[in-house]
Amino acid sequence: MRYYAQVIAISPGAPPPANSHWANHDALLAATESIEIREVKALIKFAREQGLLVDDTGGLSLTFDGHTHLEKLRERPRNSHQAFVAMWFGPEVAAAYEEAIAPAIVDSGYRPIRIDQKEHNNKIDDEIIAEIRRSRFVVADFTCGLVGEGQDKTAVPRGGVYYEAGYAQGLGIPVIWTCREDHINHVHFDTRQFNHITWRTPAELRSKLRNRIGAVLGDGPLK
Repeated sequence: MRYYAQVIAISPGAPPPANSHWANHDALLAATESIEIREVKALIKFAREQGLLVDDTGGLSLTFDGHTHLEKLRERPRNSHQAFVAMWFGPEVAAAYEEAIAPAIVDSGYRPIRIDQKEHNNKIDDEIIAEIRRSRFVVADFTCGLVGEGQDKTAVPRGGVYYEAGYAQGLGIPVIWTCREDHINHVHFDTRQFNHITWRTPAELRSKLRNRIGAVLGDGPLK
């Protein structure tokens, strides 16, 4: 179970409303990526059989092995040679990936992966989550589509890029933020506080990104 923020204190045998802890069942479903409470019970049973959870005064708590397993899940994939790229897939930024982002990652000793270029037979969301978890870092470019003219010009934000960058940050995986210079004012204020690499040309982005990777992460295993 990936309920990292707190120790789970529930009695899985007691149905609602007899057990008030089940009032938080929505949070448990979300934390364990379950659809029904019976799936949560099955996960709890499995974790107990593996020695990761133990009954403790009517609830559940992590064992020593459970804490050890939890720390392993929290570890960054430091030995990974992969860099996940989150960006708009539109033709307007094709050159930014092909001439700047991908080459800069390769120059730094890592292998770039963009989910639209990977062959798979699974749900796309599952593939994204899996590849982010396998990655040493994420490059997130927030260049987006713009509609309208003049003062009426508005952005079409790439929600997937925000999601993927936020997911990586939640796992403790470093995120390198980039955005084309004329689009930076359209980046959401919640993320504009981060130190974005702003760029005008692919050549400029390649140079800046290579320097940022070297400064933040150092050369990768493929260097």
